[in-house]
Amino acid sequence: MTQEEFKEEARRLRPRLLQTARRYLCEDDAEDTVQDVLLRLWQMVDMLRMPIDALATVLVRNFCVDRLRRQKPSQALTANCEQADETETDERIERVLAMIDTLPTLQQTILRLRHMDGMGMREIAELTGSSEVAIRKALSRARQTLRQQYEKRYE
Repeated sequence: MTQEEFKEEARRLRPRLLQTARRYLCEDDAEDTVQDVLLRLWQMVDMLRMPIDALATVLVRNFCVDRLRRQKPSQALTANCEQADETETDERIERVLAMIDTLPTLQQTILRLRHMDGMGMREIAELTGSSEVAIRKALSRARQTLRQQYEKRYE
């Protein structure tokens, strides 16, 4: 990929990457994360091939998750939430996020892409190289596993 092609792609992708980062982080952190991802991609510009949409989106998501993990749990969960009645909600969110981390990698990825990134089944299928049916089944299994784990542990 040439530097000019990269600049054009970065201009085109930036709003979408910001939208993805804002789902995880507050505004300032989202801006910083997108900038970090674009810098990382710029450093790899000679190795990149078009299109870079999927790679950039996955990098943003991973950078956001890394940033959240580096924060204290209460900071990570309250960064995008209102302060009213958060204690109980935060505890449930912490529990679910911890349980998501125990799922198989594919199920984790599908859950995050669907519910945190807001991607459609077709987009996830294309990104993972699976069929939509396989994605739906894996998503259903992941939800069922989370539900069972949550009920077993906390109810």
